[in-house]
Amino acid sequence: MNPVRLVRIAVIAIALPLLFNLSQRVSTANGQEAPAGIVWALAALSLLFFLRALASEYSKAPQPEYQKDLQWGLAAGGVLAILSRVWG
Repeated sequence: MNPVRLVRIAVIAIALPLLFNLSQRVSTANGQEAPAGIVWALAALSLLFFLRALASEYSKAPQPEYQKDLQWGLAAGGVLAILSRVWG
């Protein structure tokens, strides 16, 4: 894997939890509380993005590298969002 791909994945993985936390703070400021089960929903989406990333990485079908990087980044970012929500 080349360094450009790693940087794209890292940027997406870091940006997702930051944007998710910002969204949660805006909702809380507007008087809305987080829905029950949000961590489970994030876990399910992260798992789906991870499985999709694996399938697209190892399939023989031609796909753009940025699409694969987006899937890996969203899967990793979802895990980071869960960890920041649980521990933070």
